[in-house]
Amino acid sequence: MKDLDIREKADLLRLLGHPTRLLILEELARGVKCVTDIRDLLDIPQPNVSQHLAVLRQARLVDFYEDGQLRCYYLLRPALVAALLEFLGGEYPVVKRDREDVRREGRLREQERGVAPACEA
Repeated sequence: MKDLDIREKADLLRLLGHPTRLLILEELARGVKCVTDIRDLLDIPQPNVSQHLAVLRQARLVDFYEDGQLRCYYLLRPALVAALLEFLGGEYPVVKRDREDVRREGRLREQERGVAPACEA
């Protein structure tokens, strides 16, 4: 994977790091919403909604059209947003592992790559 790809993905994850932005994406996954609809649904001031939408637009996740005086937003990348929301909605249990097992596994991987000498134990 190219460094640029990694940076773009890291930037996208950073931009999504605000709970309000994720809530906005959830709402837009259900369909087109005008700024006033989002404001009322999330019960936050309209300037804050507009600021979050601007960040999501900069990330090329959403775009808008104007309907009279209303600005209505929609998803540009619905498949990506759906996959993201599905991932975030999942449960990922933490598996407790013995520290020595983890070290042994690391040494075995290094051996396979020819980086470490063979273990005695």
